[in-house]
Formats: sequence, C-alpha cells, structure tokens
Amino acid sequence: MTWKEKLAGKMAPGIADEVEAFEVQMQLRKAGKIDDKVFAETRLRRGIYGQRYDNGHRHDGVATQELAYPSGALTKGPDTLWDAPGMMRIKIPFGGLNSGQMLVLADLAEEYSDGICHITTRQAVQLHFVHIEDTPSLMRRLAVVGMTTREACGNAVRNVTACPLSGVCRTEAFDVTPYAKAVAYYLLGHPDTQDFGRKFKIAFSGCEHEACALVSMHDLGGIAATRTVDGKPQLGFKLFVGGGLGAIPHQAKLLMEFCPVEELLPVSRAIGRVFARMGEKKNRQKARLKFVVAKLGIDEFRRIVEQERSTMPEDLSWRKYFDAIQSYREDPPSKSVAESPATGNGGFDAWASTNVYRQRQEGYAAVTITCPLGDLTARQMRGLAHLADRFAGGNARSTVEQNIVFRWVNQGDLAALYEELGRVGLNEGGAGTIVDVSACPGTDTCKLGISSSRGLAGELRRQLAARSLQLDQAIRGLRIKISGCFNSCGQHHVADLGFYGNSRNIGNYTVPHFQVVLGGQWLENGGSYGLAIGSIPSKAIPQAVMRITDRFVREKQGAENFQAWCKRMGKKAMKEMIEDLSRVPPHAENPGFYTDWNDPRSFTIGDMAAGECAGEVISAVDFAFRDAESAAFEAQLLIESGEYEKADHQAYEAMLTAARALLLFEQPEAPTDPAGIVGEFRERFVETKLFWDRFHHAQFANYLLARQENPDTRYTHATARQLAEEAQLFIDAAHKCHARLLAQRTPLTIQL
Repeated sequence: MTWKEKLAGKMAPGIADEVEAFEVQMQLRKAGKIDDKVFAETRLRRGIYGQRYDNGHRHDGVATQELAYPSGALTKGPDTLWDAPGMMRIKIPFGGLNSGQMLVLADLAEEYSDGICHITTRQAVQLHFVHIEDTPSLMRRLAVVGMTTREACGNAVRNVTACPLSGVCRTEAFDVTPYAKAVAYYLLGHPDTQDFGRKFKIAFSGCEHEACALVSMHDLGGIAATRTVDGKPQLGFKLFVGGGLGAIPHQAKLLMEFCPVEELLPVSRAIGRVFARMGEKKNRQKARLKFVVAKLGIDEFRRIVEQERSTMPEDLSWRKYFDAIQSYREDPPSKSVAESPATGNGGFDAWASTNVYRQRQEGYAAVTITCPLGDLTARQMRGLAHLADRFAGGNARSTVEQNIVFRWVNQGDLAALYEELGRVGLNEGGAGTIVDVSACPGTDTCKLGISSSRGLAGELRRQLAARSLQLDQAIRGLRIKISGCFNSCGQHHVADLGFYGNSRNIGNYTVPHFQVVLGGQWLENGGSYGLAIGSIPSKAIPQAVMRITDRFVREKQGAENFQAWCKRMGKKAMKEMIEDLSRVPPHAENPGFYTDWNDPRSFTIGDMAAGECAGEVISAVDFAFRDAESAAFEAQLLIESGEYEKADHQAYEAMLTAARALLLFEQPEAPTDPAGIVGEFRERFVETKLFWDRFHHAQFANYLLARQENPDTRYTHATARQLAEEAQLFIDAAHKCHARLLAQRTPLTIQL
C-alpha cells in the first residue's frame, strides 16, 4: 500500500490536492511536456533543491560548480533531480516543533535521506540525498503532522523566523510566537505573494537589543513594542523593511515606529503586493526588496505601502489567522520546582553555565541542546522527541544558530535531562559561545559552495573546544559564522569573526581561500555588518582566529567589546595583523594548503609551461590582481576615515584594474583608460559570457558597467560601502574567470 493510500482522509483536502497536483507536474516533466525551467521553479516552491554529489570535492580544478555524481558524470541542464537525489527543505515557522513532528522527521531522514536532519540558519530542517520520486510521500507524511515544504525555497515567502525564547524571555516586550505563526500561514500560498522576483524573508523579535531574530537582515522584520493609548496598553511592532545579507548586505530601514498588532497581517500583505509589483523580475542580482527600498528611499516606499494598504482589495481571510492568536498557549509540563540541584558534577556544571537559561517564569529553565554543524542523526532526533515529552511538555524550538531549545524544563530536572542527553550524544556545552560555530552546508552538498565551510567550522570547533578552559571570558561570547560562498547563508556579515569562501590562483593550482570579515554585530538584532579585510588560505584560518582573539584579549581596554576594539584598531592594522597568513607556501613545501578541509585532493588546474629565466616568472595578470586587491582595501580605509567620494573612486579603480588583468591575459597591450578597459572588457568577457557565473545566477560585470555608465554621486557611507562590497565581489569573480582561462592557455609573463 502506498503512503497516498495509507494517509487518505488524514490530510486537509486542500493539501492533498496540492500534493496530487505536484505529482501530475512531475509526470508531465518526465514526459517532456513541461519546460525544465518552469518545473525547476515548481519544485523549488515545493522545497526541493538540487545538490552536489562529490562529497564537497571539486571534480576538476576550475571550480565550475557543476554537480558531480558518484559515476563522475556531469549534468548540464537546470533540472538534475531525475538523475540523482537532491535536498528537501521543510518549513518550521518560528522554529516550533512538537514531539510527533520530530518523530516523523527522524523516520523520513532514516527512510529517504542519509539519516541526518540538518537544522539551517533560518530554523528550517533539511534532508539531503532525497530522490524526487519520493517527495510526494514525504509531503503527505509531513502534512499529517502539520508540516509543509511549500515555499521553503523559490521566489516566495520563506520560513518565518522568531526568537526561540519568545514567551519565556526575561527582557521581551511580549511573546511574538503567535504573531510569527499567523503571518507565516496567512502569507503561505497567498495570491499576493506568488509573483516575486526573488525570495522574501520575515523575522520577529521580542527584544530590541538582543540578537533574537536578527531583524536588521530581513526583508520584513518586526520588533515587539508596547504603548499606552487612552490609559490602556496596546501591543504592536516596530516594523523594518529592506534588510538582507547575500552578496551585498543592506540593513533594514524603519518603516513604522508602531504597527498595532491588528494591522500586522494587512500591512504585511500590502508590502508583499508592492514588492510583487515593483520588484525586479529579470536581473536576479537586483531582485530583492532591499533594492526597491534603496531605489525609492524609505520615505517614498513608506508612502507607497500606506497607499497600497488603503486601496488594496479587501481580504477577510486574515481574520482567521489573527483570531487564532488569542487561543495560542504553551503550558508547562508540570508544576515548577524552585531550585536546581547542586550536583557537583563538573560536566553538568560547565554545560549548565552555557546551555541553561533561567526563564522569567519562576522555577523553569530553557535548555539549548548543542547540535554541532546543525546535524542530528535520526536516532538523536527520535531521542529528543522522547525527551521533549518527558521534560518539555512535548515541544521544542530550532534556532538560527542551528541548535534545539527545550523550554519549560523544571530546574529540578536539569541534571536528569543532562544525563539523558548524554545517552544520545547531545550533552555538549558551549552553546552561544565562540565554540558554537555556525556554517552553511558549503561544498558538502551546495552547488554554489566554493570552499568547505563545514570542514572549516568543524576544525575551529575542535581547536576552540580543546582550548575552552583557557579561553578568556572576553572572547567566550564571540560569534564565528562561515559561508561557503559570498551569499552569506552562514550569516558571516553579522559575526564577530565571519568568513566566506573564495579561491585564488597560485602557480599551477587553485587554492581554497576564505575572505575574513571582522566586526559584525550579533546583538541589536544584527545591528551592524562587518567588512572584509582580506582573503587568506583556508588552512590558515584557524591560525588567524587564534591570532586575532589572543591580541584582542591582550589589547582591549577595560570592558571594551570586540566591535569597539576592531573600530579602534582600524582596518589597516587588522589587515596587517594577518597579512603574512595570506602567503601560500610552494606546493612542494606544504601540499596541505592546496587541499580543502576534509578533502585530500589538490585543486590542480593542470600543468603550465614554465618560463625560462634566471629568476621567478611572475604573471602580469598576477600583478594586476594584486593591485586590484590593494585598491579595494584602500577603498575600505577611505570609508573608515569618512572620505566617501575618494572611496567610491578607489573601489571603481579596483574593478577597472581587475578587468584589465583579464584583458592582459588576452593581449600584452591592454588599454589603460577607463573607457577603453570597460569597452574591451564588455566585448571580450561580457558579451561572450566568459564572466557569467551561471551557478550563482550572477553577472558581476554589471557592477563595473553600472559604475562606468551611471555613477552614484551622492557619495554617502551607504553608497561607498555598497560599491566597495561590489568591487570585492567583482575581483573574486575575476579570479574565477582567470582560473577557467588558465586551464586553456599560458598568460603573458614578466621575467624578474
């Protein structure tokens, strides 16, 4: 008997119809009656992604990012899931899970996946290595326990996140949980949210000054607020719009100082309608809401949203979701016990010091279960389901730091919970400390991954955990976040120490690197973003982390925090601190630098003919790239000193220099004037699509072309910073383009 037959009548009719419609579309696609691109968006909206299959290893040295299957065959088309399994993402609104849902997730991971439930940095759960033919069965089994994959991916409203401590937090204005849930389900499949050019992310926070839900980095974010009207308290939200990380981060702008809770759903719908109408549809690089807000300005965007709210067609369905808020409640499993037992167990005491939070409700605690790299085996997820029933009223929350939280744990039960977690290998401490490193999937399974974010995260966890007893209190609370590419799925911009993957060409090899991003702010809901200070080899990152943190401990002044120390030190000094680590030793001296974490194979790009001379042969292209990197960093120093116009020109110069580096590869006498460089670059690399990154759907050439054709002469901190970010991405893309060319021919060289 199929799962469709077993579960007949157990799902809501609408959901059952949706899954059947998807099955029909699958059949039409297999019969060749639906275009690949159309079906790709269809499956994405059902939460189904393609993934890479070389276990995080590049199958050639050019970093093409195409999928490698176990057979070694490559796929060229946009839809690969008929040939090999992919990834399925499951929405977990506000991170809320119950024990029944956890048991189903464990079963699905065991039966259809690789036995791992992966918690994402947006509180969702992903299953990898899932065959597309099995996805309807997964959808049905999830639906029976109230879960969905719908719009977990694609150009839609993604998983709505919220603080995992909402409702038990000691500093919140009020519990945002039911409001996050109402928005999530109201906008799910709503007709007004189906025509977006890109994804749309929403978050809710109960506190303004904590990290909570990182509102500043979302398309739409709400921070709980209260006010008094006619002597009566009123609940509402401080609403922000236009935030986002990705390649070019934008901090959200204040849309409404106070949005009454009764207006939250209609206003959210109005914003969605404006985005659907005014958002970019063709150029994916400019298709997020942040670009609409930046183009219009927040005042004009606010006016348009207010007008939309007053004129849009009536939709009374929101009342159903809003009225359900009043009935939301999460009850404690048992009567509270005032005191936690004094165990004297060193392991328990260390764990409790980092993983236990005293709730505002007397006698109860919220417990963070650390999940290294966000992974839970099916056995562990099943064990957590049973422990949730026993200790937490059958409920849990996933977190943006890729962990699980139990709430309403009796303080008297903490020692017993610690012992039981140990039985399933989940009583590791260090939650919320520098040891608790976050990372996106990176090259393990993501097609876009450039460097091994999980491999690096695992190594940093290992080294930092080994030093945990010696770590100074000043650095214990720092955050490390790692992305496998520039897209910031690991949220590296809001970390104290952030890293994103890129690569550099060294001699005959492509070497995995990470760009170092320092000084992001995790608190204040992701209050400020860090800036890149330089790219160093992946294998040198642990040494960089230890060097930076040790120096911070030595040189900080009083209670000075890491962000203040970075600012006082300045970008130049920070770069100088790690500059020697950017050197890659010759392959014969240390071949380990030419491999990625957890991958013994070299990133070779093939043999190159050696030049005949008495000294080292250095490529003119390499000189140009060096100058481009220097110019990009100079732009950041100018931003730091408030010289925004000069910073703009320097960032532009960095892109011109990188473009000329590629032209030098083609011809010895490349133009030197801006118009000549841009003209030939356009002809040789843009029109031929040699510079096109089809795997990231990014045309980074547009950054240079736009600056050449239509410079922004406002010269503000925001415009200068954006161009500096764009310049670094342009240079990284030029390096990748250079790597592809290197595989085919030998560049012009200068003999020293």
